[in-house]
Amino acid sequence: MKEQIARQLEEVRQRSLGLLSPVSEEDQIVQHSELMSPLVWDLGHVGNYEEIWLLRMVAGVPASNPELDDIYDAFKHARRQRTRLALLNPNEARQYIGNVRGRVFDILEDVEFDPTNPLLHEGFIYGMVVQHEHQHDETMLATLQLRPGEYPVRLASDPKPVSITTEEVLVDGGTFTVGTDIEPWAYDNERPCHQVTLPPFYIDTAPVTNERYLSFMAEGGYGDRRWWTDEGWAWRMEASLEHPEFWDLDGATWSRTRFGRKETLPMDEPVQHVCWHEADAYARWAGKRLPTEQEWETAASWDPKTKTKRRFPWGNGEPTPDLANLGEARFKPTAVGSFPGGVSPLGCHQMIGDVWEWTSSPFEAYPEFNSFPYREYSEVFFGRGYKVLRGGSWATHPLAIRNTFRNWDFPVRRQIFAGLRCARDA
Repeated sequence: MKEQIARQLEEVRQRSLGLLSPVSEEDQIVQHSELMSPLVWDLGHVGNYEEIWLLRMVAGVPASNPELDDIYDAFKHARRQRTRLALLNPNEARQYIGNVRGRVFDILEDVEFDPTNPLLHEGFIYGMVVQHEHQHDETMLATLQLRPGEYPVRLASDPKPVSITTEEVLVDGGTFTVGTDIEPWAYDNERPCHQVTLPPFYIDTAPVTNERYLSFMAEGGYGDRRWWTDEGWAWRMEASLEHPEFWDLDGATWSRTRFGRKETLPMDEPVQHVCWHEADAYARWAGKRLPTEQEWETAASWDPKTKTKRRFPWGNGEPTPDLANLGEARFKPTAVGSFPGGVSPLGCHQMIGDVWEWTSSPFEAYPEFNSFPYREYSEVFFGRGYKVLRGGSWATHPLAIRNTFRNWDFPVRRQIFAGLRCARDA
């Protein structure tokens, strides 16, 4: 296990530094959007988080610089305020996180994964730190998308998609398992495993594409009050929403800006950069609704033949490049139907990767929830107006996603790599 953890720590650090390597030090320091931190803050923050948990909590090592705990505390300083802090500059941040990592590796040799210690059992605390840094890498990718100027992206070839002839699949009603008690690195909000009873419902076979979303726009969806909630319509008017973020109309042709490059909008890719209000309005226009997160998880994980639940739509094996679009393999979603090997037993495509999918569910605790190992990961966000997203995106690392993983954000957020699929009552 220690070799695996060391490899995963090294891989995530290479990812973090690799994402920033094409970016000038000046661009790492400035704030490209009030919605996002300066890139160098994220870099220092992941190092400070690692120091707190893998040095102090595991080995009782004293703080290297107590002032950093305040600077990189995500709950003390809002993102728009972080440029005013005495941040480490890019060179200092790299040196700091490198020193922390070196000490972590020294200590790892003597760590015992005591099954009676929930922090160390099956390496949980290391998995938490690895996932945390991968999550910040996705946050940095969102910042890089907002940043002016071109950013070098991979131009890997796309898989050839299969034709999807069925618009939606029926999920028979019944009692299903939601959450997990066995996933060793699952967060507290994914626990405990519990039963839910659902009536029959239909869910879209694939995420909503750009082409389908354009139909909503062409029929006046943004200007038709019928499709919007009161809160959604107020936000649509306040923010002057007329199309997904990063879209432009060039004459009669829609284009999108992707990491500083303008390109023709691909019709067969899942729509992304829509907020919850837009997703909800689209679903209403389509005569449907957004799925609950329990419906989403059931459609992604339930195998009706074996009456068992899967870790991933395709089974219990880890994600591979032929099963899902993850880990910025292409810096964009892929056409629907691109991963037939990753289809869920119920017939749903691309439930993992490509785009986060908004659900109708508020972010709340599961029954008998226990906060672990700190309230600020999940508990403090419950009941504050957040909506749950599921499934990960093309920017999500394979280690930071599974069928039970719960993401959340405010319903107005569009900078995240989010889209949707619809559901309806049977």
